[in-house]
Amino acid sequence: MNLQGITEDEIANYLIHTPGFFERQAQLLHAVQLVSPHGQRAVSLQERQLEMMRDKVKGLERRIMEMIRHSQENEAIAQRLQHWVRTVMLTHDDAQLPEVLTTELQRQFLIPQVGLRVWGNAQHPVKPEHAELPCAQAISDDARSFARSLTLPYCGVNAGFEAARWLEDPTTVASLALLPLHHDGDVFGLLVLASPDATRYTADMGVEFLTQISELASAALSRLLA
Repeated sequence: MNLQGITEDEIANYLIHTPGFFERQAQLLHAVQLVSPHGQRAVSLQERQLEMMRDKVKGLERRIMEMIRHSQENEAIAQRLQHWVRTVMLTHDDAQLPEVLTTELQRQFLIPQVGLRVWGNAQHPVKPEHAELPCAQAISDDARSFARSLTLPYCGVNAGFEAARWLEDPTTVASLALLPLHHDGDVFGLLVLASPDATRYTADMGVEFLTQISELASAALSRLLA
């Protein structure tokens, strides 16, 4: 038989559409020799198929283990979130709320530094009895405007943000997340999560969980507003 001019694709296509070929030519399964991907030794077509199946099974096992690991991590995060929310809800003294909220958030999620500022708005200013709280101290108009410009939490490097100066040790802040606090459609505060690790908060990270934290903190801290 003259195979000149027949391409490998044509041969492959013939074998695919001729399922009985290897039944009629069973000896070829042992005669065809392939190079094993696990070394330079030659193996039969059947052995090569078994190796491919083993590799596929190992790949599936790795994916399953990865899914289990992610499930366990998500469960742990959910438990920490529940502890944080429960502690905040059990804080009945509004004056203690900012300290409890930030301290517990820092503890549950191992955040090196957490900062907070609440300034209210024209319709809902900070209550007079809370005006002297550390979180109610004055900030610049630029910081307020920046907070109002955030439609989602900001994550990235510390580019000299004023918010970093609200922290206990601003000189160590390499990356941060800035979470705007909303009430009645306006921004009334800003929650700051900071780390000395430049990769802790990055511009390409997902912000779904941080948005959830922002919404929960907003609901709790709105108690400070008139």
